[in-house]
Amino acid sequence: MSVKAFAAKLFAKRIHVKTQKWVTNPIETQQKVFEELIKEATHTQFGKDHDFGSIKSHSDFIRKVPVRDYEGLKHYVDKVVKGEENVLWKGKPLYFAKTSGTTSGAKYIPLTKESMPFHIQAARNAILSYINETGKADFVSGKMIFLQGSPILEEKNGIKLGRLSGIVAHFVPKYLQKNRMPSWETNCIEDWETKVNAIVEETIKENMTVISGIPSWVQMYFEKLQEKANKPVGEIFKKFNLFIYGGVNYEPYRAKFENLIGRKVDSIELFPASEGFFAYQDSQKEKGMLLLLNSGIFYEFIKADEFFTEYPKRYTIGEVELGVNYVLIISTNAGLWAYNIGDTIQFTSLKPYRVIVSGRIKHYISAFGEHVIGKEVESALKEAMEGTDVRVNEFTVAPQITPTEGLPYHEWFIEFENEPTNLEEFALKIDAAMRKQNVYYDDLIVGNVLRTLVITKVPKNGFQEYMKSIGKLGGQNKLPRLSNDRKIAQFFEIKE
Repeated sequence: MSVKAFAAKLFAKRIHVKTQKWVTNPIETQQKVFEELIKEATHTQFGKDHDFGSIKSHSDFIRKVPVRDYEGLKHYVDKVVKGEENVLWKGKPLYFAKTSGTTSGAKYIPLTKESMPFHIQAARNAILSYINETGKADFVSGKMIFLQGSPILEEKNGIKLGRLSGIVAHFVPKYLQKNRMPSWETNCIEDWETKVNAIVEETIKENMTVISGIPSWVQMYFEKLQEKANKPVGEIFKKFNLFIYGGVNYEPYRAKFENLIGRKVDSIELFPASEGFFAYQDSQKEKGMLLLLNSGIFYEFIKADEFFTEYPKRYTIGEVELGVNYVLIISTNAGLWAYNIGDTIQFTSLKPYRVIVSGRIKHYISAFGEHVIGKEVESALKEAMEGTDVRVNEFTVAPQITPTEGLPYHEWFIEFENEPTNLEEFALKIDAAMRKQNVYYDDLIVGNVLRTLVITKVPKNGFQEYMKSIGKLGGQNKLPRLSNDRKIAQFFEIKE
């Protein structure tokens, strides 16, 4: 064992002990975070507008501060962007994480000197947690790659801005700088396809031990590696044994990845966002990711099926239940207050609090009242693929409300790596799995409101072409698993 690996094990143990202090006191930890956030922001413009000085409890907070999304907070953010101080949080932010907006164009998410360290610590602690549990640390001596956005930052009224992954690149610890790839120059390439080709050239002869990124874009990197070397990624990188990912569920990609790598590798799931780093996988044995309760974020949870009612109940950490689909609401030391980030989660454990990301509150299909969510379509596809040679590169689902003939249906657009021998039989398998999971969907099939789902094959690289057409190829951009309209579907209809 190298000195570096030995030191990593010692550090991992120390961080584990530190983490357990708040893990074993979750409710008290969250209460302390809540009180500190209110205290620190009392004299900000937002704090004054919402009478933070009189907030003594969560029920006070609910009365004073409504749940908002970016649009609801935008008039405050606009003031911060203009350079005003003490608006949402004390002083000015260090950075703005620039993300793609929906109705408002670009979104500017503030990152403060208080919030920024937690983004870095969480990513580090995820790896240390893995080392502490498994005892595996030799990988720290090899090369590591993080597929991310460009680290080149712009400036707006004295505040630097860029993609979150690009901002984080400026905070890589010195002890990782020599191990980290790609080079700064390659990382700065804006065009994703050019960038991936350059990364392949830089890494193909290196001792890569850790690879990290959103699965769909890492898949593209792996395919190009395999094409160039004409052998599996696991043979190119013989000591590659750890894949770190976030942003989307890995399960639909797992079979494809194992085929590209040529063997199984350990994986660590992360739950980062511009608004905060919420959770990481702390165990290779247990399902879900550890919710970070001591990271300057106060969490509230609203049941997804109540979210669009007039006064949905806002639950705190001590009130949540297993298996319920919750909309995640956050208040942070970056100045986001009762903020709906758009993600839905479910708890897989309450001791400690572990979660899975179940989808997006805006990404669902309920054209007929079926309330289908991302987790359900991913689980159904996984179940249908079990015990087969079928492999899927990418997929999305949309409702077909006005078919040219027959009943309406859900249309699954799937890009296969290995197609099923019988497409209709495979569709029936997915449909059966969906009906088991979702009683509303089952009722609609039984009641002849919907017919069983239809699969439309997408040509190779079809989804990459779609993402390129909307200017979202690569980086941290993700394809929606499902949508309640046919905007994505129309792209493939036009192609036909």
